Amino acid sequence: MPRLLVVHHTPSPATHTLLEAVLDGARTDELDDIEVVTRPALGATTSDVLAADGYLLGTPANLGYLSGALKHFFDTIYYPCLTDTVGRPFGLWVHGNDDTTGAVTGVEKITRGLQWKLVQAPLELTGAPTRADTDACWELGASVAASLAEGLA
Repeated sequence: MPRLLVVHHTPSPATHTLLEAVLDGARTDELDDIEVVTRPALGATTSDVLAADGYLLGTPANLGYLSGALKHFFDTIYYPCLTDTVGRPFGLWVHGNDDTTGAVTGVEKITRGLQWKLVQAPLELTGAPTRADTDACWELGASVAASLAEGLA
């Protein structure tokens, strides 16, 4: 059974709402053959990454960059996973109060180094989550899970 690892830093109600929508999409009934594993960024390990077939990443934009927690995750797993995870699919959502550009760019640079494959454009969300935002997060979760179900991992 393919495994989808969801790594997140969700310290605010807004980021938690978006995480729940991503998880709902990844766990949709049509994709019940995907194992979804969720880890906070500060608790995710190299073993978690190596055991997964794809990834969903969520972070707030803090001071124009990804959260320190998600950066710590990448610092921990980067070299141990550098060659063994090449080509694996991933998706990204970033929430900020006004600007998410630096956070998205930071994650894109790191995942480019890991040679992970972006399933769809990163979600850049600002302000209080709207229905359109949670729908987009649901779709992101479902899309990355579907990429595993279709054998694109």
